[in-house]
Amino acid sequence: MTQSRAVAAVRPVFAGWRIMRSDAGRLWATRERPFPSAVEEAGAHRTVDGDDLVALCQAIAAQEGIAGGRAR
Repeated sequence: MTQSRAVAAVRPVFAGWRIMRSDAGRLWATRERPFPSAVEEAGAHRTVDGDDLVALCQAIAAQEGIAGGRAR
């Protein structure tokens, strides 16, 4: 599977995040809606990057984990 097809495959998993590739080939994702301010104060970042798709997915999951922990 090509990197582009792999990115398309994870979009439904991370709904609400827009995934992009830089000119240098690095992957970036930005959350379409900001986190609530309390979640940002807890350390969640709206934009993350990764060297590859696995790293990007881990970065997104980490931010959503922070948000989920803060929501409790």
